[in-house]
Amino acid sequence: MASDPSWDDIFGPFTTAPPVTQDAGNARSASPDSADTPDSAPPPSRRQLREATPGSRKRKRRSRGFGWIIALVVVVALVAGAGTTVWIMFEDRIREVLGIAPPIDYSGDGNGTEVVVVIEPGDIGSDVATTLHDAGVTMSFTAFYELLLENPDVQFLPGNYRLEEEMSAASALAALQDPANKIINQVTVPEGITADAALELIASATEIPIDELRAAADDYTSFGIPEKAGGIEGYLFPATYTFDPDVTAKEAIATLVDTMFEHLDAAGVAKADRFRTLVMASIVQRESGPDESDMPKIARVFENRLKRGMNLQSDATVAYGTGNTHTVWTTPEERADASNPYNTYANPGLPVGPIGLPGDAAIQAAVQPADGTWLYFVPINLRTGETVFSNTLAEHEAAANQLYAWCHESDENAAYCE
Repeated sequence: MASDPSWDDIFGPFTTAPPVTQDAGNARSASPDSADTPDSAPPPSRRQLREATPGSRKRKRRSRGFGWIIALVVVVALVAGAGTTVWIMFEDRIREVLGIAPPIDYSGDGNGTEVVVVIEPGDIGSDVATTLHDAGVTMSFTAFYELLLENPDVQFLPGNYRLEEEMSAASALAALQDPANKIINQVTVPEGITADAALELIASATEIPIDELRAAADDYTSFGIPEKAGGIEGYLFPATYTFDPDVTAKEAIATLVDTMFEHLDAAGVAKADRFRTLVMASIVQRESGPDESDMPKIARVFENRLKRGMNLQSDATVAYGTGNTHTVWTTPEERADASNPYNTYANPGLPVGPIGLPGDAAIQAAVQPADGTWLYFVPINLRTGETVFSNTLAEHEAAANQLYAWCHESDENAAYCE
């Protein structure tokens, strides 16, 4: 992610052309019709944008009379022994009246329901905080992130870990630091990560050195991957694998590649079409949010743009080409660099190869895009992935403004927009 991205960095200059793409956790700029348009004056900072946010929420005047009524009801109910019932029915209102902030953290070591959490290579504290919250381990992003701020020396090793739902932030942190919770000889490869990140996860779960895995991957044609692919990227199927204790680097990689071929065959992809399908599917995977039903629409947007001779202008492809595979943020300079063969702002058509590992839903979307005439899409809620697809610039700008407002509703929302 580019440091301190501006509004234009995130969404593109609205005065010239709109953004088109999205990511599971980030919205990015994409200016579909203005790749050669020079950048305007330096954009305002996020702080300036927050202060200038239109329609800022106004503090609502609290009804004193109703507040005293609620407080009186609480007192009476407590005396009468019905405090628990009243608290359940009116907790939000009672907290507001009495000035009690809602809880942000659980208090125990979990509820007994096991959760497998994947710490990906390169994950930083905010990534881990988001992962734990999304998995139902912690009550909030804030609880875990603030704990990390108090413990700046904490480091996370990539791998798969067994945790539980509804753990306190402190318990979750302790569990991630305990080697006993790390899963050995079994690895979950998440959808959308890069091939090299997948190799690191395999190394973390086995006794295979990462250098051996990378050396085996360099001989990618030995796995049945075509020479034109240029590497193993895109050809490792994301799933959960259990390896024998004495598995070799070549055997482990072959398992993932063969699984990808099996899934491509099941999706009806001809051998000659595998490469193109994986390129498109990998972009769809990186650009989509958690709602898999959006994937065929995203694929349709890109296919429509290709048919019209419009550049894809996907920041995810640009970021991959810069080597910043853990982010989708890009800078104007990066988007203008035509020497990056993955730069779909400066170069027409699909990039030269896949940009990550697509799963079944993304592959199916690439094979059978939805029917539609959309040319743009943007998420309006980065937590849920709710996305708006548009045919016109005006529609797209209106949707982008919804995301702009969402990012400024709370600090937790802002964490998704960094």
